[in-house]
Amino acid sequence: MERVESASTVGEALDAAQRAVMDRVLAEEQARREHVVVYLSGAHAYGFPSPDSDLDLKAIHVASTADLLGLEPPTMTFDRAEVIDGVEIDYTSNELAHALTGILAGNGNFIERVLGRMVPLASPLLDELRPIVRRSLSRRAHKHYRGFAQNQVRELAKQPTAKKLLYVLRTTLTGIHLLETGELEPDLSRVMDAYGIADAAALIEQKRAGERVALDVTMRDAWTPRVDALLRRLDEARETSPLPESPPNEEEIRAWLVGVRRSRLL
Repeated sequence: MERVESASTVGEALDAAQRAVMDRVLAEEQARREHVVVYLSGAHAYGFPSPDSDLDLKAIHVASTADLLGLEPPTMTFDRAEVIDGVEIDYTSNELAHALTGILAGNGNFIERVLGRMVPLASPLLDELRPIVRRSLSRRAHKHYRGFAQNQVRELAKQPTAKKLLYVLRTTLTGIHLLETGELEPDLSRVMDAYGIADAAALIEQKRAGERVALDVTMRDAWTPRVDALLRRLDEARETSPLPESPPNEEEIRAWLVGVRRSRLL
């Protein structure tokens, strides 16, 4: 298992206290299961963390093949939520087969774990899996990002904060960019200029002051028609996307998973 310091880097995104807590949690969880990848998701991956943002660690692990063949099926999902030395941790790990099934269905949560850059921990399996997942990208991702964005719009209506609006924008633009270009980019700050919302930088500055900074009603109303336009573009991107309707390599994924299982039966 190796530590990965990738592009945005994880190290630069965290202060010393957060990094120390993350390292401790990663060591403890790695001792309990074999991770393919641990991904730092949430605001840190989306380009707008604040000092009080939690560490949203989303992982994929491989269950023991012997356990899978035994009388009792192993636990497939592990969750951990706690505050350690003032740092809030939210860790979830899903078994590899569950994650691959989600990827084939277009589930952005799992696609981002594999293709995202904020990766503090990875195994050599991730290098094998990334090109396979890139080949599996399809228009099915629209359903995930459209549904997620619509849920965030409803949350924004209930609780108008800079964070909620940024989540709407990030989810919508990640979906648009994936469908239009075939490339995953979860970081809003990296794509907002290209999609005509460079002024979202002001929202990011607000959000960096804290997770619950209220959104001025005038600003919320000004963004409403722009959000509606982005949601329409997301729907249009599905129809014109260069991505296939469904993953063309399901058998490749199935064969790769079987190979991983066999290698862990010895």
